[in-house]
Formats: sequence, structure tokens, C-alpha cells
Amino acid sequence: MSETEINSPCIRNCCLDNRDICVGCFRSLDEIKQWHGADDGEKKHILANAEQRKQDSNSSNGH
Repeated sequence: MSETEINSPCIRNCCLDNRDICVGCFRSLDEIKQWHGADDGEKKHILANAEQRKQDSNSSNGH
């Protein structure tokens, strides 16, 4: 077990877009469902995917 827990990126703004990506935390529906059972490496991978989606979303929206 790791000494530092990796916290969920959930911000309680849960709403899925047409690609099943949460508009609050940018995780896919599958990633949200997998989070509880994921190990630290998997959580880091999920966070990296979510961050990339967030950046892609911001750049496509002109932010």
C-alpha cells in the first residue's frame, strides 16, 4: 500500500457528454467505474488520460 493515497479527481459535477466523458473530471465512464479497484499505477494512468482530455477540451474551446 502506498503512503500517499491518490484521491479521486471527482469534483461532484457529474454529467457525461456524448462520448461518456464526465464534464467535471474528464474521466470516461469506464475509468470512473474502475477507480475504486484500481491500483496506484492505474489511477495515475487514469489521471493522465483525464488531464489530456481536459487540455484537449480547453484548446478546442479556445481556452
